[in-house]
Amino acid sequence: MQFKVPQFLDIEDKIFGPFTFKEFVYLAGGAGLCFVLYKLLGLLLGAVPIIAVAGFAIALARYRPNNKPFINMIEARFNYLMQDKLYIWKRRKNKIDKEKQVKPEMSGDEKREMLKNSVRLGGNKLRDLSWSLDVLDSNKNIKSK
Repeated sequence: MQFKVPQFLDIEDKIFGPFTFKEFVYLAGGAGLCFVLYKLLGLLLGAVPIIAVAGFAIALARYRPNNKPFINMIEARFNYLMQDKLYIWKRRKNKIDKEKQVKPEMSGDEKREMLKNSVRLGGNKLRDLSWSLDVLDSNKNIKSK
């Protein structure tokens, strides 16, 4: 016995011509608010608010950043602005001591010797690093086969 599996569940039905119900509500609400602004302010004073409201209504109905509704972006922005934020500042300590800093009056040999002594990669560390790279590389080859 075979059953039909529904497909395309995430696609909303077009109810009002090329618009879904949500898109129609956004556009109808925007048109209604534009009409109220026109009646209250007139055409000259209300031109800027009417254009702003109309643009916002069209963006709600049609603009889909990253294939998600624009209302999701507005909701995320509102939640971010309303939630508490935690700012952490951590002071870093200088890794080089004051007396061991490279000074401009030092000669080239002295600078080279100091830098050579400050950064040291011993044989054991180098061997461990090489082994870990070999292990990671062999794991990658095993997973890809």
